[in-house]
This record gives sequence, C-alpha cells and structure tokens, in this order.
Amino acid sequence: MNDTAIFTEIITLGEAKISSPIRQRSKKGDRLSLVSDKRRILIDVDAAALAETVKEGQAPLSFELAGPREKIFFDPSKLRCALVTCGGLCPGLNDIIRSIVLELHYGYGVRNIYGIKYGLQGFIPKYGHNLIHLTPDFVVNIHKQGGSVLGSSRGPQDIGEIIDCLDRMNVGVLFMIGGDGTLMAATRIADAILERNLKIGVIGVPKTIDNDIYLVSRSFGFDTAVDVATQAITGAHNEAEGYPNGIGLIKLMGRHSGFIAATAVLAQQDVNFVLIPEVDFDLEGPNGLLRAVEDRLAERGHAVIVVAEGAGQKFFDDANTERDASGNIKLKDVGLFIKDSIISHFESKGIDISLKYIDPSYMIRSLPANANDRVFCNFLGRNAVHAGMAGKTNVLIGHWNNHFVNLPMKTVAGKRKKIEPQGMLWRSALEATGQGSLTNH
Repeated sequence: MNDTAIFTEIITLGEAKISSPIRQRSKKGDRLSLVSDKRRILIDVDAAALAETVKEGQAPLSFELAGPREKIFFDPSKLRCALVTCGGLCPGLNDIIRSIVLELHYGYGVRNIYGIKYGLQGFIPKYGHNLIHLTPDFVVNIHKQGGSVLGSSRGPQDIGEIIDCLDRMNVGVLFMIGGDGTLMAATRIADAILERNLKIGVIGVPKTIDNDIYLVSRSFGFDTAVDVATQAITGAHNEAEGYPNGIGLIKLMGRHSGFIAATAVLAQQDVNFVLIPEVDFDLEGPNGLLRAVEDRLAERGHAVIVVAEGAGQKFFDDANTERDASGNIKLKDVGLFIKDSIISHFESKGIDISLKYIDPSYMIRSLPANANDRVFCNFLGRNAVHAGMAGKTNVLIGHWNNHFVNLPMKTVAGKRKKIEPQGMLWRSALEATGQGSLTNH
C-alpha cells in the first residue's frame, strides 16, 4: 500500500453484501440519499495546486465522502453496538449519543445498543460500572442536558481487556467519542482487533472544544464555546468601562491552539489584546504586554484582554514537567499569572486600576450545545452509524471542505491543528484588536 493509500483509504471488515434498510425504505427511483465509496472530496481545492498535481501525473489527494451505502456489512437484527465518551466534557456529547442511537434504531433497526459508563473504565471488570441500554426513550431529551449521560474518565486502560470485553458482549461496532488521546487509543484498539481477526468495527467521532484536531475543519462544541465566550467578553468590557482604569481579563480554553480566543475576539470586537499559544509575547520591555496595557489605559481609560489557557507557558520554570492521567501536560494557570503581573506592575507605578478576572472554562464545557452545534452533531452521529453499518473500521468522521468525510484515524491521531500566525484568522484578530506585536525582538 502506498503512502497516499495509507493517508486516505478506509479499512473494511469485509465485503458488504446486505441490502441497506435505508435503501429499502426509499421511494422508487430515489438514490440521492445513498453514497458510493468512489465519491471523494478533494483535500486541497486550490486550483494552482491541483493543476500542478495533475501536471506531475499524480491523482489529487481526496477523502471518502461519508453517508449511507447501498450495501451494509452487519445484519441489523443480530448486531450489538456500544458507545463510549472519553476525556473532558464538551457541549454536544449528548447530541452525538442521541443521533447515533436514533439512527441505529430507526434508520437500521438495530435494537441492542449499549452505553459504556465512565469512559474506557467501563470496559474493565475491576471498576464494576454498569452498562446502560440505550433506547429512543432513554435518549429522547438528553440533548437538553450538558455533560454526557454516559459519564467520562481520563487515563489509559489495558487494550487487551477492552477487546476481551467487546468480544464477551458480542459487540459488532464500537463508537468512540473523544479527543486526541481517545483517537490514539481507538487506533490501537482497532489494530489489535484486526490482529485477532475479530469482526468489530471501531468508529471515531472527534471531540475537542478547542477545534484543534488535524484535518478536521470544525469540531462539535466549538460554536457553543465561542458563543458563550463572547458573553464573557461583553461582561468584561462592561466592567472595564465602568471603572477608572478598568481592566477586563478573560481566560478561555485553548491548550495548544487559540481558535476559541481568536474567533471570540472577532465575534465580539471589544478586545484590545488577545494572547494565544501559537504566537509569542513578552510581559516586560518596551513592546511587552504590560507597557501596551499601560499605554492603552492612558489613551482610552480601559482595556480588555483575552488569553488562551496554553499561552505564555514560557513564564513558568517548571512548565511541561507534570502530566495528567491522559498524558496531557498540566498547564500552569497563565490567567492568574497575568492578573497578578498586571496588578504588581501598576502598584509599582502608583497607578490605581480596577481589574476584573473572568474564567468561564468549566461552565462552557458542561453546557448543552447551541442550535448550530446540535445540527452539526446530528450529521456527525448519523454518518458515524452509516460508516459502522457498512463495515468500516479505524475510521473517523470528519468535516472537510463543507462535506462530511470518512478519514483513517491513523492520519489524524497524534497531530494537532493550530492557528497559522501568517494566516487570515490571526491577521483578522490583530486588525480587530490593534495590538500589534507584543515581543521585544
């Protein structure tokens, strides 16, 4: 298999021979809802790049279009499916669960659908977590709740024990909803299943509120996070304007990528400084943040600052040394650090300020999804079912060039999408804030 195939081709458990119930229920002659494996979505739609690729005699890279197939691999009357949510909470988790269950039940007639409690712990006997039998009645209203009705957990579990559990339960399709760590675990589970010659499909649904999954243009929960973040910015701006030398400081999510911070700044253009992990900044010096805030207060009497949680980690001597149960670096609290630095700076100059600090992170994570995210989750969940029923495995349901696509999880896992400092998003954020460079070099 060549590099292009590894990058884009989807593994299947075997030939799909069963006529899909979706086709059988379609009106006569209606084939619009069915998708062929040959339907592809170009990865790069730049005309010049495509022309160069064709000129060199290469086929342009493309992803498989997601959607229901004419033939399916599993017999719905005998199939058992399992769902698990892992990692941090995110708006839309319950919407994903709901759409998967409803599509399995009503779209394909699958009646045995099980929810695994508390992430990968739910597969391991020693934890003793009970299964949840997922039915339409159980999921009918869960989209109105935040969090996950299945619960979650962090940290690795034994891959062999997980597969033993799936085998004992006679599960045919496992839907794993989670972020980068979950997707890497899902890849290892899928590979180990194939090594055992078991007919179990593993379908990943990408979950990251930070919108930082590689080759996925949008992830669920991001729209809700930006929506709520703009409300925090509005509150910070009102507080800053309400007092002499008022400063509003908001810390938003974004461990490695500043998409929430930069996008919220554009959605609510009341911010004067935005700090993200991808772009360096200094505190001290003639071009540092503290001098810039001082100049801003002298000019306008108030200032609003947004900082992503992963920004400014260079200011901590022991940064990047501790890790959580999932193996993620434990970030130092840059929001409180900047708050204390600003207060100390102005105290040393004898300037009175009124600083209000807002951190809405955990409130955002556990909220129900907004309308846009709910629609997006519906598409993700149903396309995950279509992929699973067709016998695909080690596959992720992504969104690329305005289409839902099937991606090999190996292509995505372990990589991150970041803001390009020379790209349009960051340039627009700089134009909206007017902050310029905050470095002394």
